[in-house]
Amino acid sequence: MQNEFYDITILGCGPAGLSAAINATIRNKKVLIIGAEICSPPLHKAQKIDNYLGIPGVRGEELLNRFMEHALDMGIEIISTKAEAINEAEGVYNILVKGELLKSKAIIIATGIPYKPTLPREEDMLGRGLGYCATCDGPIYRSKDVLLIAHSSEAESEANYMAEICRKVYYLPLYQETMELDPRIETINGKPGEIIGSDFVQGLKLKDGSEIRVEGLFVLGGETAPDRLIPGLEISDKHIKVNRQQETNLPGVFAAGDCTGPPYQVAKSVGEGQVAGLNASKYVGKK
Repeated sequence: MQNEFYDITILGCGPAGLSAAINATIRNKKVLIIGAEICSPPLHKAQKIDNYLGIPGVRGEELLNRFMEHALDMGIEIISTKAEAINEAEGVYNILVKGELLKSKAIIIATGIPYKPTLPREEDMLGRGLGYCATCDGPIYRSKDVLLIAHSSEAESEANYMAEICRKVYYLPLYQETMELDPRIETINGKPGEIIGSDFVQGLKLKDGSEIRVEGLFVLGGETAPDRLIPGLEISDKHIKVNRQQETNLPGVFAAGDCTGPPYQVAKSVGEGQVAGLNASKYVGKK
């Protein structure tokens, strides 16, 4: 994947992302989907869906599997991970994924329901000792103490990297899977409460009242807010602002599905995904 060049990269493998990918692939575009291990958790957990046209009474997991099979049958490339950082240079978007860089002419954001902060004051402390990508910001904390709050096992590789350069690494997992961590890492059992520090991060207070003093704090594995992932992206009422063509305020960046606002429905996501896929293909065709 290193240095790969795609026509369209889609963030999210739920109904909107898969719909966008299918329609862009039909237009002969080289497409990549970057998604989580479980695409669209809300749909995956739905026991029964009665309002999707032509398929009444279907379980969410079954419907999502059908969508995924459709995409895989078309040979669409899907990787189970998250984009760590995105920036634009000379009309091309550079996307950092697991330490590797890929390029894309256009991006479609289909990341689902907007990100909800893990901690109070999270937004205020961003860039002041709090971050979302240890791989990106790690060198800043060389020989310092850091704590990583992990939503999934994907964060383990970042924790192991930090153990190589930091004085002390604490790891607070919010999942139940088996961990493969560097023996230098200290695992913390508990639930995060609040950030310690007013101007800069000085530590983390847990729900049980105990405190861990660190100079750097990372929240990993949760869905990064789109406007933090792509600087300059316009947000309105906590959702990505788009027009009828699913275009955002940034050239070559489109958005579809729950991330653009309610109603949070499968049919709406599929429709917006189609519009985004077609219009992104038109945009790429003009470049």
